[in-house]
Amino acid sequence: MSETALKAPGATAPSGDANRWKALVFIALAQLMVVLDATIVNIALPAAQQDLGISDGNKQWVITAYALAFGGLLLFGGRIADLWGRKRTFVLGLAGFAAASALGGAATTGAMMFGARALQGVFGALLAPAALSLLAVMFTDAKERAKAFGIYGAIAGGGGAVGLILGGFLTEYLDWRWTFFVNVPFAVVAAAGAYFVIREPAGARNRSPLDIPGVILSTLGLVTLVYGFTRAESDGWGDSVTVGMFVASVVLLLAFVLVEARVKAPLLPLRVVTDRNRGGIYLSLGLAIIGMFGLFLFLTYYLQIVKGYSPVKTGFAFLPMVAGMITGSTQIGTRLMTRVPARLLMGPGFLFAAFGMLLLTQLEIDSSYGALLLPAMVLLGLGMGTAFMPAMSLATQGVEPRDAGVASAMVNTSQQVGGAIGTALLNTIASSATTSYVKDHIAGAAAKPQQDLVKLQGMVHGYSTAIWVAVGILAVAALIAFTFVNAGRPGTTPAASGSGEGIEDEVPVPVVAH
Repeated sequence: MSETALKAPGATAPSGDANRWKALVFIALAQLMVVLDATIVNIALPAAQQDLGISDGNKQWVITAYALAFGGLLLFGGRIADLWGRKRTFVLGLAGFAAASALGGAATTGAMMFGARALQGVFGALLAPAALSLLAVMFTDAKERAKAFGIYGAIAGGGGAVGLILGGFLTEYLDWRWTFFVNVPFAVVAAAGAYFVIREPAGARNRSPLDIPGVILSTLGLVTLVYGFTRAESDGWGDSVTVGMFVASVVLLLAFVLVEARVKAPLLPLRVVTDRNRGGIYLSLGLAIIGMFGLFLFLTYYLQIVKGYSPVKTGFAFLPMVAGMITGSTQIGTRLMTRVPARLLMGPGFLFAAFGMLLLTQLEIDSSYGALLLPAMVLLGLGMGTAFMPAMSLATQGVEPRDAGVASAMVNTSQQVGGAIGTALLNTIASSATTSYVKDHIAGAAAKPQQDLVKLQGMVHGYSTAIWVAVGILAVAALIAFTFVNAGRPGTTPAASGSGEGIEDEVPVPVVAH
């Protein structure tokens, strides 16, 4: 760390790079591209599968190849950002993501598509932590940081639903290939802008040698964990390979922790995760994402299969949730972030979202969009937006600048692993409840229309059962936020400490002078 200056709450930031707000535009654009890609491909998948002759058994690899590469390499990507410089890593990640997207759009075989998706994951793992850590080191003033992370949090939360709309339009009115090609102009504009505008603060790199054993163990551990949950969704939790993947992931990740505690220059310094506040944030964010990912999946199926909505109409149906997230992040979270402790935004935010989710447990085949889904999605969006915004900021607040990349990577890792767990766990619960319901009720349905009705009722019953579990998970996330996150108002959070013990709420934070 170069020179430091103690800063009181609300104090004026050091005269930093005047272009940091312009830089935020290009960082936000890149983040939007990555988040959009997570859902836009789901809409295009049926058309792409048919065009490329991908079998039903292999179609999951369009999603899984990306998830494995992205989730497995995030910590490595964060460390590379600290080592090479965040701007350089950010631009490289954008260039690679654009090239991989062009390859996916031009794919002529299933194997070519799987390879393109894996490459997208590799470069996404460089891009995502570099983007978040750039914000962490460029915005140090409490009020400016609140605004910057409010924008970033709104995009992170709402971009997925926007991807459903854009994916629906591109697939219905152009071609599925445009769901990949659309990334290229995003990436080119963001990379060009970042190259000319971003000025990374001096003295913020970590030039220690790369921890190769840590890279290998963390990558293999996270890949096997994500693959285990992905396989559980398709092959069941008792499948021998699924169980083997979970056992291997536990062994690999425990070995990773032991290695990190002993090496001089660890890939993930344990001080980053053992800090009470950051540990609580990573855990509560991961749990919240478990609930969110399952809900997106269920509502998409409910609206398209049960209600008969088109892909475009389904995307528009999610807009109230997007509006709620943007409002919660930029209006509630940003305005209150410098006035109240983070736990008083995160805890109530998760509870608010849980209440919105609770409404959705009442889903029926003929449920009204306006009377049930609309208020539930608004509440869910408001709650998540309010909670995500301070969480994103506090996850990197007070961390040593040389650790900003890996701290940011841990935010993305908790979200990625949470997404994999949520999709597999909640989908399995929903499928089991549906099967049980249909088995119990199908005997009383003689005619085919009645049998079809029972199947639809069983599907909705499965969704509501899984949503009950998601409500409980969000309640646990709120409890963790209330009990673990004890930092004061952002901007008064202490610098990173090894354990997080003995932290007082109102200790000034060291700020890197630009």
